[in-house]
Amino acid sequence: MLNIPVYLDNHATTRVDPRVVEAMLPYFTTIYGNAASISHKFGWDASEAVDRGREQVAAVIGAEPREIIVTSGATESNNLALKGPLSYLKRKGNHLVTAATEHKAVLDPLKRLAREGWDLSIVNSDPHGLVSVEAIEAALTEQTVLVSVMAANNEVGTLNPIREIGKLCHDRGILFHTDATQAFGKIPLNVIDDHIDLLSLSAHKFYGPKGVGALYVRRRDPQVRLSPLFDGGGHERGFRSGTIAVPLVVGMGYAAELAESERVEESARLLALRERLYTGISEKVPAIQLNGHPSLRLPANLNLSFAYVDGEALMMAMRDVAVSSGSACTAADPEPSHVLIAMGIDEDMARASLRFGLGRFTTIEEIDFTIEVVSKAVAKLRPLSAAWNSNV
Repeated sequence: MLNIPVYLDNHATTRVDPRVVEAMLPYFTTIYGNAASISHKFGWDASEAVDRGREQVAAVIGAEPREIIVTSGATESNNLALKGPLSYLKRKGNHLVTAATEHKAVLDPLKRLAREGWDLSIVNSDPHGLVSVEAIEAALTEQTVLVSVMAANNEVGTLNPIREIGKLCHDRGILFHTDATQAFGKIPLNVIDDHIDLLSLSAHKFYGPKGVGALYVRRRDPQVRLSPLFDGGGHERGFRSGTIAVPLVVGMGYAAELAESERVEESARLLALRERLYTGISEKVPAIQLNGHPSLRLPANLNLSFAYVDGEALMMAMRDVAVSSGSACTAADPEPSHVLIAMGIDEDMARASLRFGLGRFTTIEEIDFTIEVVSKAVAKLRPLSAAWNSNV
């Protein structure tokens, strides 16, 4: 089936799965109690629904349900994960470590902490966007108390060796946080095997509703202690006050269950579609560059630079295909992708990049249509480039 415009920006957000919408609907109209109201059936039913959602999320990452804290999304989860432990950790040290290819929802909170006096090291990735264990180890000091490295890069799809990084941190008594926003429900994750202490996620990246996410907080070996970002009611074990959005938690939980149950089959399907897209574009468009690791990457991610073409102009010429030139959270920033620059890609090629994010509802007809649209748009724009004309 061909749906125009074609949506290939699933790293920015996903369509809510109709099955998830159906599961949520009763909690808007008939099961509408406050989950914190413990004196009547309306509250009990709402609380049970939230507990079920917590169980479904926890099952995907091998956690206990009570280790899942409901938030408004991954940005809040990241802020709580990075700022929450510090009042307890400052007695041990004042050094934090992260990578230059992290999402701004990790980099910006850490840079704020650096302005407030915390010592921050930002390590570089390799040219594929991979953050090595060796790079993290070289940055550690006796004062390091927390390391944050994302599981899967949101722009180029590269998968980081979080299990090995987590073990390195645990061997040294350092807390390990991973932003798993792009990875959750798409690759195997296990907080015990991967030595993860704090893990952030957001429902709208795996076909759940916007406005809800979660933070995994390890309860033992070690027990992670957090100070809340704000106060008022002591909800979520005191970590996150505020009335829980029950319908959204129901949607997040069911979306998580669906993502995990269908993950293996869906990953294979998306990988085949991605390779079809890459091969098709490669055959029709010369002078392109694959950004990110060629094999250690999310199955649905394809990030390409088109030499001698501006990425923004290319997107404008592809109005029937929705893609991105980088993270949706920095779309208003005129600068080239900080991820690509950190990978060592020159500014012109960084500006010439597009991110194709395939998803659950992507069809083979849409892939073939996209190949044609991309090839025609590039062929139209390149003759307008003096640099291209001088090379042909």
